[in-house]
Amino acid sequence: MFKNFHSDRCYVIAEIGGNFTTLEQARRLIDEAAGCGVDAVKLQTYRAQTLSSRVAMFDMENTGVTSQFDLFNKYAIDEKLHHEVFLYAQDKGLDWFSSPSHQSDVDLLERCGVGAHKIGSDDAVNLPFLRYVARTGKPILLSTGMCTLEEVRRSVDAILGEGNDRLILLHAITSYPTHPQHVNLRAMQTLMETFPQLDVGYSDHTVSPVASLCAVAMGARVVERHFTYDKAADGPDHMLSADPAEMKWLVDAIRAFEVMRGNGIKRPADSEKTTRRNNRKSLVLTQAVRAGDRLTAESVAIKRPGYGIQPRFYEQVLGRTAGRDLDTDAVLDWSDLA
Repeated sequence: MFKNFHSDRCYVIAEIGGNFTTLEQARRLIDEAAGCGVDAVKLQTYRAQTLSSRVAMFDMENTGVTSQFDLFNKYAIDEKLHHEVFLYAQDKGLDWFSSPSHQSDVDLLERCGVGAHKIGSDDAVNLPFLRYVARTGKPILLSTGMCTLEEVRRSVDAILGEGNDRLILLHAITSYPTHPQHVNLRAMQTLMETFPQLDVGYSDHTVSPVASLCAVAMGARVVERHFTYDKAADGPDHMLSADPAEMKWLVDAIRAFEVMRGNGIKRPADSEKTTRRNNRKSLVLTQAVRAGDRLTAESVAIKRPGYGIQPRFYEQVLGRTAGRDLDTDAVLDWSDLA
C-alpha cells in the first residue's frame, strides 16, 4: 500500500477527510494535493450512530459549542463515495487510506481494499478497537494526542500483542487549531527514544506549515496535515488546513531539507575542493630568501592560498633553512626546506 513510502525521505499525508461531502469536492482536493507533491491522501470513515452519543458536545475553537452527533452526521460519507474517492486517488498516483472509528468502519475499509489504517487520537487508548484493527495485519498509523507516555506504551503493546508490528506513531495535539506554545515537538523525540524500533512522525493541527517542517528537521518520518482548497469553506477543519500554496511550500521545503541534511559525515564537500585550495592559508614568505637562509618570524607569514605547508606547522618551520632560492610570496612546500 505504501508505494510512496521511502526510507530516505519523509512521507507527507494530506488529510482531506471532513473537508468534502461530494465526489466533485474530493476530486478537487485530490487534484490539488497531487499537484503539491504529497505522497498520500487520507479520509475519515465514521457514522454518527456508532461514533457519538447524542449528548456528546464539541467545545473547540474550530467548532464552537455544538452537538458532536449532528456534526458527524452532516459530514459522514457512504461506502460508495469511499470507493470512488479511493479509485480517483489511486489513478492520481497517491497512496490512500482512512481513519475508521468503529469496527464496522474497519470492515468497510477492508472491503475497499485499503492498505493501511490511521487511528485518530480519540481512539488512541481504545484497546479493544486497536486490537481489532491490528488483526487486519495492515500497517497502522497511530496518533497519540491527549496521551501520556504510559498510555502510548499500553496501546503499542496491544497492537504488537496481536502480531502486528507494522506500526507508526504520530505525535499530535488534539486542539483545533493547535497554537505554537502547545505543539511540544520534543515529545515526538521522546516517542522516538522510547520506541526506537518504530517509525515516528507528527500529525499537525496548527494553522501554518512551520511546525510540520520543524518536525521533519527533528526526525519525523511522517507528517500529516489537513488539506483544503479554501480555508474559508464550510466545515470545521478548513480553518486549520493547509491550502494548496501552503502545502506546496511545505512539500518543497521538506524535499529541500532532505537534500541539505546530507549523510552526516564531516568532511569537505565536493563543492569545497577549489575553495579549500584557494581560500585556506599556508606558510608564505614575506621576503625573498636564498638557499641556506634560516626562516624566521620576519620572513614567514600565514596567508592565503591553502596549498602550501599548513599553519599548524608554523613553529616547526621557523628555524629551518631554505633548500633553494625563493621569492617574496612564495608558498612554502616541504620540498623547499633543507
